[in-house]
Amino acid sequence: MKKLKQLAFAALFLTGAAFLPSCNNSETTADAPAAAESAPASTEEAPAAAEAAAPTPAPAKEAPKKALVISAIPDKKISDQAASYKALADYLAKTLDVEVKYDVSEDYPAAVTRFANDEVHLMWFGGLTGVQARAKVEGARAIAQGVVDPMYKSYFIAHKSTGLKKSDEFPKEIADMSFTFGSKSSTSGRLMPTFFIQKETGKKPEEFFTSAPQFRAKGSHTATATVVNEGSVQVGALSYKTFDKMKAAGDLPDCDIIWETPGYADYNFTAHPSLDETFGAGFIDKLQKALVDCKDEKALGAIMREEGLIPAKNSDFDGIVKVAKELEFIR
Repeated sequence: MKKLKQLAFAALFLTGAAFLPSCNNSETTADAPAAAESAPASTEEAPAAAEAAAPTPAPAKEAPKKALVISAIPDKKISDQAASYKALADYLAKTLDVEVKYDVSEDYPAAVTRFANDEVHLMWFGGLTGVQARAKVEGARAIAQGVVDPMYKSYFIAHKSTGLKKSDEFPKEIADMSFTFGSKSSTSGRLMPTFFIQKETGKKPEEFFTSAPQFRAKGSHTATATVVNEGSVQVGALSYKTFDKMKAAGDLPDCDIIWETPGYADYNFTAHPSLDETFGAGFIDKLQKALVDCKDEKALGAIMREEGLIPAKNSDFDGIVKVAKELEFIR
Protein backbone atom coordinates (compact mmCIF):
# COMPACT_ATOMS: atom_id res chain seq x y z
CA MET A 1 0.00 0.00 0.00
CA LYS A 2 2.78 2.29 0.93
CA LYS A 3 4.41 1.35 -2.36
CA LEU A 4 1.27 2.34 -4.30
CA LYS A 5 1.13 5.77 -2.63
CA GLN A 6 4.73 6.43 -3.60
CA LEU A 7 4.03 5.54 -7.23
CA ALA A 8 0.94 7.77 -7.27
CA PHE A 9 2.89 10.73 -5.87
CA ALA A 10 5.62 10.26 -8.48
CA ALA A 11 3.06 10.21 -11.27
CA LEU A 12 1.42 13.39 -9.93
CA PHE A 13 4.82 15.14 -9.78
CA LEU A 14 5.66 14.18 -13.37
CA THR A 15 2.26 15.44 -14.58
CA GLY A 16 2.80 18.80 -12.86
CA ALA A 17 6.28 19.08 -14.32
CA ALA A 18 4.82 18.59 -17.78
CA PHE A 19 2.58 21.60 -17.24
CA LEU A 20 5.38 23.95 -16.13
CA PRO A 21 6.51 24.98 -19.62
CA SER A 22 2.90 25.72 -20.53
CA CYS A 23 2.66 28.10 -17.58
CA ASN A 24 5.84 29.87 -18.58
CA ASN A 25 4.60 30.28 -22.18
CA SER A 26 1.39 31.88 -20.96
CA GLU A 27 3.40 34.51 -19.16
CA THR A 28 5.41 35.24 -22.30
CA THR A 29 2.22 35.51 -24.35
CA ALA A 30 0.76 37.86 -21.79
CA ASP A 31 3.76 40.14 -22.08
CA ALA A 32 3.59 40.21 -25.94
CA PRO A 33 0.64 42.64 -26.24
CA ALA A 34 2.54 45.18 -24.20
CA ALA A 35 5.48 44.91 -26.52
CA ALA A 36 3.16 45.17 -29.50
CA GLU A 37 1.52 48.26 -27.99
CA SER A 38 4.89 49.92 -27.56
CA ALA A 39 5.89 49.23 -31.21
CA PRO A 40 3.73 51.90 -32.81
CA ALA A 41 5.57 54.59 -30.85
CA SER A 42 8.89 53.69 -32.46
CA THR A 43 7.18 53.44 -35.88
CA GLU A 44 5.76 56.95 -35.51
CA GLU A 45 9.16 58.31 -34.52
CA ALA A 46 10.87 56.83 -37.65
CA PRO A 47 9.59 59.37 -40.24
CA ALA A 48 10.78 62.26 -38.12
CA ALA A 49 14.20 60.70 -37.81
CA ALA A 50 14.31 60.02 -41.54
CA GLU A 51 13.36 63.62 -42.26
CA ALA A 52 16.07 64.88 -39.96
CA ALA A 53 18.67 62.64 -41.60
CA ALA A 54 17.72 63.45 -45.22
CA PRO A 55 20.26 65.80 -46.93
CA THR A 56 19.14 69.21 -48.11
CA PRO A 57 18.61 69.09 -51.90
CA ALA A 58 21.31 70.96 -53.87
CA PRO A 59 20.04 73.98 -55.79
CA ALA A 60 19.39 73.22 -59.45
CA LYS A 61 22.29 74.20 -61.70
CA GLU A 62 21.60 76.69 -64.45
CA ALA A 63 22.12 75.40 -67.98
CA PRO A 64 25.36 76.69 -69.53
CA LYS A 65 24.78 79.91 -71.40
CA LYS A 66 24.92 79.47 -75.17
CA ALA A 67 27.76 81.32 -76.82
CA LEU A 68 28.72 82.14 -80.39
CA VAL A 69 32.38 81.16 -80.69
CA ILE A 70 34.40 82.98 -83.35
CA SER A 71 37.96 82.46 -84.55
CA ALA A 72 40.27 83.02 -87.52
CA ILE A 73 43.14 81.47 -89.40
CA PRO A 74 46.33 82.83 -87.77
CA ASP A 75 47.50 84.93 -90.72
CA LYS A 76 49.27 87.31 -88.35
CA LYS A 77 50.71 87.10 -84.84
CA ILE A 78 48.29 85.22 -82.59
CA SER A 79 48.79 87.71 -79.74
CA ASP A 80 47.84 90.60 -82.05
CA GLN A 81 44.86 88.67 -83.34
CA ALA A 82 43.46 87.91 -79.88
CA ALA A 83 43.60 91.58 -78.91
CA SER A 84 42.07 92.93 -82.11
CA TYR A 85 39.23 90.41 -82.32
CA LYS A 86 37.75 91.60 -79.03
CA ALA A 87 36.25 94.56 -80.90
CA LEU A 88 34.55 92.20 -83.39
CA ALA A 89 33.25 89.96 -80.60
CA ASP A 90 31.85 92.98 -78.73
CA TYR A 91 30.17 94.30 -81.88
CA LEU A 92 28.46 90.98 -82.64
CA ALA A 93 27.41 90.48 -79.02
CA LYS A 94 25.74 93.89 -78.93
CA THR A 95 24.14 93.60 -82.37
CA LEU A 96 22.82 90.04 -81.99
CA ASP A 97 22.19 90.10 -78.22
CA VAL A 98 24.10 86.86 -77.62
CA GLU A 99 27.29 85.98 -75.81
CA VAL A 100 30.26 85.95 -78.20
CA LYS A 101 33.66 84.47 -77.43
CA TYR A 102 36.86 84.68 -79.45
CA ASP A 103 38.99 81.54 -79.35
CA VAL A 104 42.49 81.27 -80.82
CA SER A 105 43.26 78.77 -83.60
CA GLU A 106 46.94 77.85 -83.42
CA ASP A 107 47.45 77.15 -87.13
CA TYR A 108 45.57 76.81 -90.42
CA PRO A 109 44.81 73.05 -90.19
CA ALA A 110 43.62 73.54 -86.60
CA ALA A 111 41.18 76.21 -87.77
CA VAL A 112 39.62 73.79 -90.26
CA THR A 113 39.50 70.93 -87.75
CA ARG A 114 37.96 73.01 -84.97
CA PHE A 115 35.27 74.30 -87.31
CA ALA A 116 34.55 70.75 -88.50
CA ASN A 117 34.22 69.64 -84.85
CA ASP A 118 31.73 72.46 -84.12
CA GLU A 119 34.12 74.01 -81.59
CA VAL A 120 34.02 77.27 -83.55
CA HIS A 121 30.81 78.55 -85.16
CA LEU A 122 32.06 81.52 -87.20
CA MET A 123 35.52 81.41 -88.74
CA TRP A 124 37.45 83.98 -90.76
CA PHE A 125 38.94 81.67 -93.37
CA GLY A 126 41.17 82.13 -96.37
CA GLY A 127 39.82 80.93 -99.71
CA LEU A 128 41.45 77.49 -99.46
CA THR A 129 40.75 76.79 -95.78
CA GLY A 130 37.15 77.90 -96.30
CA VAL A 131 36.76 75.41 -99.13
CA GLN A 132 38.36 72.66 -97.00
CA ALA A 133 36.11 73.39 -94.02
CA ARG A 134 32.86 73.56 -95.98
CA ALA A 135 33.73 70.24 -97.63
CA LYS A 136 33.86 68.69 -94.16
CA VAL A 137 30.63 70.23 -92.81
CA GLU A 138 27.43 69.75 -94.76
CA GLY A 139 25.38 72.93 -94.71
CA ALA A 140 28.28 75.24 -93.83
CA ARG A 141 27.91 78.62 -95.54
CA ALA A 142 30.26 81.36 -96.64
CA ILE A 143 28.24 84.41 -95.58
CA ALA A 144 30.49 87.48 -95.85
CA GLN A 145 33.72 88.64 -97.43
CA GLY A 146 35.64 91.87 -97.67
CA VAL A 147 34.86 94.32 -100.45
CA VAL A 148 38.36 93.52 -101.76
CA ASP A 149 38.14 89.73 -101.46
CA PRO A 150 36.55 88.83 -104.81
CA MET A 151 39.71 90.24 -106.45
CA TYR A 152 42.42 89.55 -103.89
CA LYS A 153 46.10 89.24 -104.82
CA SER A 154 49.50 88.09 -103.62
CA TYR A 155 52.77 89.99 -103.65
CA PHE A 156 56.16 88.52 -104.42
CA ILE A 157 58.65 90.52 -102.36
CA ALA A 158 62.45 90.58 -102.23
CA HIS A 159 65.18 91.84 -99.92
CA LYS A 160 66.90 94.97 -101.26
CA SER A 161 70.23 93.10 -101.50
CA THR A 162 68.82 91.10 -104.46
CA GLY A 163 68.67 94.22 -106.57
CA LEU A 164 65.27 93.17 -107.92
CA LYS A 165 62.74 95.84 -108.87
CA LYS A 166 59.01 95.66 -109.45
CA SER A 167 58.03 94.40 -112.89
CA ASP A 168 54.96 93.37 -114.83
CA GLU A 169 56.87 90.27 -115.92
CA PHE A 170 57.25 87.32 -113.58
CA PRO A 171 60.79 87.51 -112.06
CA LYS A 172 62.25 84.20 -113.26
CA GLU A 173 65.66 85.13 -111.85
CA ILE A 174 64.36 84.26 -108.37
CA ALA A 175 64.86 80.59 -109.28
CA ASP A 176 68.38 80.67 -107.83
CA MET A 177 67.41 82.58 -104.68
CA SER A 178 66.10 81.38 -101.32
CA PHE A 179 62.30 81.55 -101.28
CA THR A 180 59.54 81.16 -98.71
CA PHE A 181 55.82 80.61 -98.85
CA GLY A 182 53.59 81.30 -95.85
CA SER A 183 51.51 78.52 -94.30
CA LYS A 184 51.12 75.39 -96.40
CA SER A 185 47.33 75.94 -96.27
CA SER A 186 47.39 79.63 -97.13
CA THR A 187 45.60 80.85 -100.24
CA SER A 188 47.56 84.06 -100.85
CA GLY A 189 50.76 82.71 -99.31
CA ARG A 190 50.87 79.25 -100.91
CA LEU A 191 48.04 78.04 -103.17
CA MET A 192 47.85 80.94 -105.60
CA PRO A 193 51.60 81.72 -105.69
CA THR A 194 52.12 78.03 -106.54
CA PHE A 195 49.51 78.29 -109.29
CA PHE A 196 51.13 81.37 -110.81
CA ILE A 197 54.67 80.01 -110.57
CA GLN A 198 53.56 76.97 -112.55
CA LYS A 199 51.63 79.10 -115.01
CA GLU A 200 54.56 81.49 -115.62
CA THR A 201 57.40 78.95 -115.64
CA GLY A 202 55.79 75.65 -116.59
CA LYS A 203 57.35 74.08 -113.49
CA LYS A 204 56.24 73.20 -109.99
CA PRO A 205 57.92 75.31 -107.29
CA GLU A 206 60.08 72.39 -106.15
CA GLU A 207 61.29 72.04 -109.75
CA PHE A 208 61.65 75.75 -110.47
CA PHE A 209 63.71 76.76 -107.43
CA THR A 210 67.29 75.56 -107.09
CA SER A 211 66.82 75.25 -103.32
CA ALA A 212 63.64 73.78 -101.86
CA PRO A 213 61.09 76.47 -100.95
CA GLN A 214 60.56 77.17 -97.27
CA PHE A 215 57.31 77.53 -95.32
CA ARG A 216 56.34 79.61 -92.30
CA ALA A 217 54.75 77.38 -89.67
CA LYS A 218 53.69 80.29 -87.43
CA GLY A 219 52.69 83.85 -88.21
CA SER A 220 52.15 83.16 -91.90
CA HIS A 221 52.20 86.45 -93.85
CA THR A 222 53.71 88.50 -91.04
CA ALA A 223 56.47 85.93 -90.64
CA THR A 224 57.13 85.87 -94.41
CA ALA A 225 57.51 89.64 -94.56
CA THR A 226 59.76 89.64 -91.49
CA VAL A 227 62.25 87.01 -92.68
CA VAL A 228 62.55 88.64 -96.12
CA ASN A 229 63.01 92.08 -94.60
CA GLU A 230 65.71 90.70 -92.31
CA GLY A 231 67.46 89.09 -95.28
CA SER A 232 67.44 85.56 -93.86
CA VAL A 233 65.35 84.63 -96.94
CA GLN A 234 65.75 86.54 -100.20
CA VAL A 235 62.27 86.27 -101.72
CA GLY A 236 58.77 85.41 -100.48
CA ALA A 237 55.08 85.39 -101.42
CA LEU A 238 52.34 86.73 -99.16
CA SER A 239 49.01 88.53 -98.76
CA TYR A 240 49.12 92.02 -100.21
CA LYS A 241 47.02 93.35 -97.32
CA THR A 242 49.54 92.25 -94.70
CA PHE A 243 52.49 93.68 -96.64
CA ASP A 244 50.79 97.04 -97.27
CA LYS A 245 49.89 97.41 -93.60
CA MET A 246 53.40 96.53 -92.37
CA LYS A 247 55.03 98.75 -94.98
CA ALA A 248 52.84 101.71 -94.03
CA ALA A 249 53.78 101.17 -90.38
CA GLY A 250 57.48 101.35 -91.24
CA ASP A 251 58.11 97.73 -90.32
CA LEU A 252 59.60 96.71 -93.70
CA PRO A 253 62.33 99.18 -94.71
CA ASP A 254 64.54 96.61 -96.43
CA CYS A 255 62.19 94.74 -98.78
CA ASP A 256 59.91 95.69 -101.65
CA ILE A 257 57.33 94.28 -104.06
CA ILE A 258 58.81 92.75 -107.22
CA TRP A 259 55.64 91.21 -108.73
CA GLU A 260 51.93 90.97 -107.98
CA THR A 261 49.55 88.28 -109.10
CA PRO A 262 46.27 88.65 -110.99
CA GLY A 263 43.15 88.70 -108.78
CA TYR A 264 41.31 85.75 -107.25
CA ALA A 265 38.68 85.15 -104.55
CA ASP A 266 40.05 84.79 -101.04
CA TYR A 267 38.99 85.52 -97.44
CA ASN A 268 35.49 84.90 -96.08
CA PHE A 269 33.44 84.40 -92.95
CA THR A 270 31.99 80.88 -92.92
CA ALA A 271 29.15 79.96 -90.53
CA HIS A 272 28.53 76.54 -89.02
CA PRO A 273 24.99 75.17 -89.61
CA SER A 274 24.64 74.39 -85.89
CA LEU A 275 24.07 78.10 -85.27
CA ASP A 276 20.46 77.87 -86.49
CA GLU A 277 19.90 74.92 -84.16
CA THR A 278 21.45 76.69 -81.17
CA PHE A 279 20.01 80.19 -81.56
CA GLY A 280 16.94 79.50 -83.66
CA ALA A 281 16.05 79.29 -87.34
CA GLY A 282 17.24 82.28 -89.32
CA PHE A 283 20.10 83.18 -86.96
CA ILE A 284 22.76 82.71 -89.66
CA ASP A 285 20.91 85.21 -91.87
CA LYS A 286 20.88 87.66 -88.95
CA LEU A 287 24.60 87.08 -88.46
CA GLN A 288 25.25 87.74 -92.13
CA LYS A 289 23.33 91.00 -91.96
CA ALA A 290 25.22 92.07 -88.83
CA LEU A 291 28.54 91.51 -90.60
CA VAL A 292 27.56 93.20 -93.85
CA ASP A 293 26.05 96.17 -92.00
CA CYS A 294 29.10 96.60 -89.75
CA LYS A 295 30.56 100.10 -89.71
CA ASP A 296 32.59 99.64 -86.53
CA GLU A 297 36.15 100.58 -87.53
CA LYS A 298 37.80 98.50 -84.81
CA ALA A 299 35.71 95.44 -85.60
CA LEU A 300 36.53 95.72 -89.31
CA GLY A 301 40.15 96.47 -88.47
CA ALA A 302 40.45 93.10 -86.73
CA ILE A 303 40.24 91.43 -90.15
CA MET A 304 41.90 94.30 -92.04
CA ARG A 305 38.71 95.03 -93.95
CA GLU A 306 38.22 98.69 -93.17
CA GLU A 307 36.56 99.05 -96.60
CA GLY A 308 33.66 96.96 -95.28
CA LEU A 309 32.08 93.58 -95.91
CA ILE A 310 29.73 92.28 -98.59
CA PRO A 311 27.61 89.12 -98.80
CA ALA A 312 29.31 85.89 -99.86
CA LYS A 313 28.12 82.46 -100.95
CA ASN A 314 29.88 79.14 -101.42
CA SER A 315 29.90 79.35 -105.21
CA ASP A 316 32.00 82.54 -105.05
CA PHE A 317 34.96 80.24 -104.35
CA ASP A 318 34.46 77.75 -107.18
CA GLY A 319 37.63 79.11 -108.79
CA ILE A 320 39.61 78.25 -105.66
CA VAL A 321 38.11 74.75 -105.69
CA LYS A 322 39.21 74.31 -109.31
CA VAL A 323 42.79 75.45 -108.64
CA ALA A 324 43.06 73.43 -105.44
CA LYS A 325 41.97 70.27 -107.25
CA GLU A 326 44.29 70.97 -110.19
CA LEU A 327 47.25 71.33 -107.82
CA GLU A 328 46.05 68.37 -105.72
CA PHE A 329 45.60 70.44 -102.57
CA ILE A 330 42.15 68.86 -102.26
CA ARG A 331 40.49 65.87 -103.90
